Amino acid sequence: MDRNDFDFSETSFKYLMQKRINKVLVVCSNYDFFMLEEDGRIDEKIYDEYVSLNLRYPPFFIHAQSAAEALAVFKTDKIDLVISMLSTGSEDAFSLSKKIKARYRDVPIVVLTPFSREVSLKLVKEDLSAIDYVFCWLGDTGILLAIIKLIEDKMNVDYDALQVGVQVILLVEDSVRFYSSYLPNLYQIILYQSKEFMTEGLNSYRSMLTMRGRPKVLLATNYEDALYLFNRYRDNVLGVISDVSFKREGVKDTLAGIRLASKIRESDPSMPILLQSSDLANKVYAERMNLEFIHKFSKTMNLELKDHIIRDLAFGDFVFRMPDETEIARASNLQNLQKMMMQVPFESLAFHFGKNDFSRWLNARALFPLAKKLKKLKSDDFPNIDVNRDYIYKLIKNFRLFMGRGVIAQFDREKYDEYLSFSRIGNGSLGGKARGLAFIDSFLNLNQTNTTFKDVVISIPRTLVICTDIFDQFMEENNLYHIGLSNASDQEILDRFIQAALPEELEADLRVFVSVVKKPIAVRSSSLLEDSHHQPFAGVYSTYMIPNVPDRLELTLKMLSDSIKSVYASVYYKDSKHYMAATQNMIDEEKMGIVLQEVCGSAHEGFYYPTVSGVARSINFYPIEPEQSQDGIAKVALGLGKITVEGGVTLRFSPSYPNKILQLSSPDMALKETQKFFYALDLNPDSFTISTDDGVNIKKLSLKDAEKHRSLKHVASTFDRENNRIRDSLFVDGRRVITFNNILQHKTFPLAEILQHLLSEGEKEMNNPIEIEFAVELDVPQGSPKIFNYLQIRPIVEQTENVNIDLEGVQPEQTIVLANKALGNGVVQGVKDIVYVKPESFNPSQSHLMAEAVERINKDFVARDGYYVLIGPGRWGSSDPWLGIPVKWSQISNARLIIESGLEHFRIDPSQGTHFFQNLTSFKVGYFTINPYNKDGFYDIDYLAQRRVVYEDAFLRHISFDDPLVIKIDGKRNKGVIYKPVQNTINEEGVLYGEE
Repeated sequence: MDRNDFDFSETSFKYLMQKRINKVLVVCSNYDFFMLEEDGRIDEKIYDEYVSLNLRYPPFFIHAQSAAEALAVFKTDKIDLVISMLSTGSEDAFSLSKKIKARYRDVPIVVLTPFSREVSLKLVKEDLSAIDYVFCWLGDTGILLAIIKLIEDKMNVDYDALQVGVQVILLVEDSVRFYSSYLPNLYQIILYQSKEFMTEGLNSYRSMLTMRGRPKVLLATNYEDALYLFNRYRDNVLGVISDVSFKREGVKDTLAGIRLASKIRESDPSMPILLQSSDLANKVYAERMNLEFIHKFSKTMNLELKDHIIRDLAFGDFVFRMPDETEIARASNLQNLQKMMMQVPFESLAFHFGKNDFSRWLNARALFPLAKKLKKLKSDDFPNIDVNRDYIYKLIKNFRLFMGRGVIAQFDREKYDEYLSFSRIGNGSLGGKARGLAFIDSFLNLNQTNTTFKDVVISIPRTLVICTDIFDQFMEENNLYHIGLSNASDQEILDRFIQAALPEELEADLRVFVSVVKKPIAVRSSSLLEDSHHQPFAGVYSTYMIPNVPDRLELTLKMLSDSIKSVYASVYYKDSKHYMAATQNMIDEEKMGIVLQEVCGSAHEGFYYPTVSGVARSINFYPIEPEQSQDGIAKVALGLGKITVEGGVTLRFSPSYPNKILQLSSPDMALKETQKFFYALDLNPDSFTISTDDGVNIKKLSLKDAEKHRSLKHVASTFDRENNRIRDSLFVDGRRVITFNNILQHKTFPLAEILQHLLSEGEKEMNNPIEIEFAVELDVPQGSPKIFNYLQIRPIVEQTENVNIDLEGVQPEQTIVLANKALGNGVVQGVKDIVYVKPESFNPSQSHLMAEAVERINKDFVARDGYYVLIGPGRWGSSDPWLGIPVKWSQISNARLIIESGLEHFRIDPSQGTHFFQNLTSFKVGYFTINPYNKDGFYDIDYLAQRRVVYEDAFLRHISFDDPLVIKIDGKRNKGVIYKPVQNTINEEGVLYGEE
């Protein structure tokens, strides 16, 4: 592209993109709207684009929380686009869409749904006649821009392509899941030149030309539509990206994409065509036709797609040549150009520099400030070409940082101080965990919660988020995708990441951050997929804590830098990859943000920890009368929250009944069932070493240590052995017991009231039951308010299925397992196998070996797409081997029913408020708790011992039945049963688990 191209298009381009989306109605909960709008700042991004196009009215987002509100909006506003989440309160998106289409036929309607297997099955059965498009929400706000651009392209393509000559990319795909992934990538590349480079002081008129002249994307979902679009815009088609299997003549044709490619090649033999398929065997057809091919399940699918678009769709590579015109390299974008500057021979650089080729190429992409600087330079300005090379490299690097962060650069080194509570570095997504924090910050301020409780500050800790685009930059600059996506060990991956360099600009920002923050720093993961509704990646990635050494800034900065790189590395650890596979996600779609937070707490003789940490849920799956399910549940502990989220012994109470605590119902139970140790951060910087273990400097301390620290006064009582009672005082001799009585009974701090308020407000804002994490610091200077730090919020997927299961009257002798504490609802089908821990072989000291044995069996089920029931003593997923078997979610991913069975001398409360439990409930896996030795449920282990054995080792026995087991869960009464296979007929409808 040269100056003549711009001059030629001046008159014609101003008539492009005449039809625009001006008002967008978003129908969803307050929480979903916050996720869609605030995190990516959609209004700002679209505003910037429209300003660059000299348009007066950028799109405006209107939010409706229900169907009734949505219909009311149409009476007062002209709506150009409706985006509805799958659930809109009392009425689903499909019935709402029919009502809207009946009255406003020309308004496009898009349904945006989380990606899950259950949702996919639901869509197949729904009437989509009133829906223009269905998209999956994958955690990236780029999908909203893609939706708007796709609809605008469809509205404008006839004039823009046929009259002016704008190019078209044709995407043929019928899978909602995959085109939801493709389209943001396509638009990201297309808009890269025409939008992202326009965000900092570029010529508005040239920006308008570039933006309006960008290639359009058209989507077809069947053969006939695809062929029609190709034929209509034949002379303007830049390339075709097509699935192989989709409908032709109304019937699924497994070779429809091959037929389409043949038809197109008859018309245009040189047309770039990319075939993609979930069946690797189709690669043969592509090779025969000399077509590009991508396997949908390839770990590097998105990278391959990006490479194809840039390489084959003629986006104008910069071609590096030697003086004799020999081509030696290509740069497809500014990032590549920057890298090539340090790699190509100096003869080539001198050749292009002398001809002003660099400035010409940059001008073609409307990168005017950089082009102008380069054009003014002459070879005589530098002593040698290497200095020239280095200068150009740094110039491009600085400009890339400028254009990438300039528009939304909330973190400013010159202005950052201790009064800023929430800041961000970068222009990408915040990630799931940080989105939740931003949402908390928003509704705390909106509801003025900070002033609700006297002498208490309720807030998020001081937070800095490193956005996902920094992760991309770090990975690309250090060429880390290769090692990350390889089969290297966790340690090898970590070592390579630690050797890599963080971007220099980030290092400078972190230096300022460290100089302002005075407390220890938590370095937490915040990936795109974390804490989503249907796929909570809770506890999958690493979280590090580092001491802050004020007089040794460089040391603190080094620990912080290494921690960030270690969290980045954890994206590619074995367990993360297994979890990705178990949730049917692709590792190269994941992007990592980083949350840097001040740690709540106080220093105590070289250690740092809060007075209270905990987890609370707005729904209690195991209420004890008079508690109700909606009263919620909390688990609290002294010290860092590691003990809580990993399933250790904590204090369990309902915020509505803080005086009624089962664990404290007798002195004997209090001595046995309460916290025996706590976790604290070691403030000695030498204790922090690089490790795949993110808790390397988190120390396990005794209650005697806490007493020495004088940190028990708010949380402990004393056992009076002589009178066999618990006294709420530390001024008497005896064993210390963590009761929290001073807080919960004597009201020295309104913890229960705060939790009630926050759970109620959070559930209202999210339209969903929630789980929160928090920390409390009560050891504050006299006269200062006490601190309640709100650390995290995430939704709980409640069991809302309407299957009516009645298990009253079931006799134990009819069953293998009968549970009075069960989570889930419906019928578990398609399960013939039971894997159970042999009670006689259970030894807590060998629980890690048992976890490895379960993982081996699970891999076999994953390989053959089979499911099973898993039974074992204690808590599955506990990090404490003395409480159960410490499996991670990826190790039991194909279990469709998990049973925790107590033994005569091994009785454990059911899991709640842990990362493991969050994953279990969100994936709708059935869950039983039984203690047959206490007459709580029934477990016929003798019956299982007589069955045919598929596999057996020192710990486990795997048995299989000829026919599927009859497994039912009564969610209303919290009962569950596995029947003995006498009669294997199931009459209930609405299968929810183990569907084939």
